[in-house]
Amino acid sequence: MFPLVHHPDYSLRQDADTSGTTRFPWDKYTLVRDLLRADRDPPVEHEAPLMPVEWVNAVHDSHYVDEVMRAEVPAEKARRIGFSITERLARRALRTSGGTWMAARLALDRGYAANGAGGSHHALFDTGAGYCIFNDLAIAAHRLLAEKRVQHVLIVDLDVHQGDGTASLLAGRADVTTFSIHAEKNFPARKAQSTLDVALPDATGDDAYLDALEHHLPRLIDSSAPDLILYQAGVDVHGEDRLGRLALSDIGLVARDSFVGGLARKRGIALASALGGGYGTDQHAVARRHADAMRVLAMSYYQ
Repeated sequence: MFPLVHHPDYSLRQDADTSGTTRFPWDKYTLVRDLLRADRDPPVEHEAPLMPVEWVNAVHDSHYVDEVMRAEVPAEKARRIGFSITERLARRALRTSGGTWMAARLALDRGYAANGAGGSHHALFDTGAGYCIFNDLAIAAHRLLAEKRVQHVLIVDLDVHQGDGTASLLAGRADVTTFSIHAEKNFPARKAQSTLDVALPDATGDDAYLDALEHHLPRLIDSSAPDLILYQAGVDVHGEDRLGRLALSDIGLVARDSFVGGLARKRGIALASALGGGYGTDQHAVARRHADAMRVLAMSYYQ
């Protein structure tokens, strides 16, 4: 089966450390791991490392990084993030960033690998936002390029929300291409400029969504010639998602991920996925969608 990067730090239950006010689904990370462990052919688990702070400073403002690491993030930034920052959450942010980098390393060796968390695409240069503290996608891409493990990274963001932080942090780089398909009227209100943005109207369903993906992604791969795709595989495009505005079905999600995985395989491009968004009152249903995304990506890549 596929390599899965995970760590107990990923799963922080909502408690006093998170002020008890956030709607963030803290439990889903453990649920996803447990679903995958129960498979007949479970993934091979790898422990997510902590991302060294110097790599975080290479992408984010060092003053903000220091605020996070001291758990002294100002109240206005904490409001933008959606919860107060504690030492446990600071450690988790380093862990999820290390996990995306590790998943990419494994993908370069194996073809496909998944991080069981990550996809924190709203984190900006000097602040977090939208439940995101550090931008693991931008940090991992920068580190992989600086280490000369890759020459060009394509970030494919199919979360229902635009990857504004990723786009702004990596803007102007010739060695990174950013691509976002998202709900036009959803968070964030002020969008950034990706290399290519495809904004869809509310209630877009399977057919129109897949038409857009199948039209744009192959052309973007041809023009950018990446040797690694970092895939933000958020499942909040699902019609039952509490924070989404699109209307994909379970079948539509399978088709989306099958297309991404199959296209990467056909083009010989390493593919690493990060969990991304998925919100709802039934966390078991959300966890199943995330687990299914990894299963489909693996099957489509390795078939």
